[in-house]
Amino acid sequence: MSDTATPTATPDDKTRRDFLLLSTATVGAVGTALAVWPLVDSMNPAADTLALSTTEVDLEPIAEGQSITVVWQGKPVFVRHRTAAEIKAAEAVGLGDLVDPETDKDRVQKPKWLIMVGVCTHLGCIPLGQKANDPKGEFGGWFCPCHGSHYDTSGRIRKGPAPKNLPVPAYTYLTDTTIKIG
Repeated sequence: MSDTATPTATPDDKTRRDFLLLSTATVGAVGTALAVWPLVDSMNPAADTLALSTTEVDLEPIAEGQSITVVWQGKPVFVRHRTAAEIKAAEAVGLGDLVDPETDKDRVQKPKWLIMVGVCTHLGCIPLGQKANDPKGEFGGWFCPCHGSHYDTSGRIRKGPAPKNLPVPAYTYLTDTTIKIG
């Protein structure tokens, strides 16, 4: 046996080791967070994308019976100031006559204003019916000439291959004459 003594850890050494371990772990965690943050931040939408997330529309200049098209998130949105006859025709349709049953009341917040995404639900074409001289189909609303889908004055599919009604985007009235889509 050798008379060499083995060194033993003193309480001072234990405290120093705990401090080094804790400080190394802390620096490692902060370094990892700083390295990962740019990757996480790059997944946030760009400023130009956020700017397109909502669109405000002034309804005041739109005459009764007139339609306009605005762009929201790169898609056309049809805004129509419906006449009393168009509202009456839309409300008179029975749910049994519809391919995608939905009441007119469920599609509008105020009966005289119809706001919907103007993209045919069959293959993504843009239906005709926004201009006064456009064909409006058999039901007085919109007509997609690509495959013959007919929409009524509430944007509901009535005839043709389209499986769904023209979608209604989320929108709110900021004032009586201004809406915010999105």
